[in-house]
Amino acid sequence: MNVITVDDYKNTYWPKLDSAIDQLLTQSPGDYIPISYEQIYSCVYKCVCQQHSEQMYSDLMCKITAHLEKVSLELQATSPEHYIEKFNLALSQYMGALHSIVPLFIYMNKFYIETKLNRDLKDDLIQLFTEHVAEKHIYSLMQWVQLAPTLFSKFIPNILPPAMESELQDYAAQDQKLQQDLMQNGFNRGDQSRKRAGEELSYNGSCSR
Repeated sequence: MNVITVDDYKNTYWPKLDSAIDQLLTQSPGDYIPISYEQIYSCVYKCVCQQHSEQMYSDLMCKITAHLEKVSLELQATSPEHYIEKFNLALSQYMGALHSIVPLFIYMNKFYIETKLNRDLKDDLIQLFTEHVAEKHIYSLMQWVQLAPTLFSKFIPNILPPAMESELQDYAAQDQKLQQDLMQNGFNRGDQSRKRAGEELSYNGSCSR
């Protein structure tokens, strides 16, 4: 594998990922996205193997944070009668994007986020939505919570009653199904025969503006 320098990453590899993420974040349900998933998946794999995971994770989080801040501003400008419809659309669009983004970055998740940060990419991206959209609109959302408690339970604590022990198996099955859904689009957890990519750095959590 050819060496990928920092400049190569900044000028060639990240721009490809940036463009694909843009399309995935803004697609409407059912839209066809003209990107090569195999090419993007390969691009991520090469960057992980060449020790660019820390920067790639930082760039991804900053990219999606900027998108969600824009979504939040658009919601603020929405009239009350259309607010819940717009929020639901934004949530559905974002969760739909995660179904593609998480598998595309699975190598980064496995060899950097899980091993170095002890976290999970899907959880981090859902947390971004919570922080930059749901929590900023908590007062506007509360009037709708009783109508759709399950919809908001991931983002607003204590909406649903405590889980009964008998329900835990069902929740586990639902979580397993979600994990399986996220691994669709022709992706798996990678060729286990490939050499594990080592990472020496840790994410510093800062976004350059």
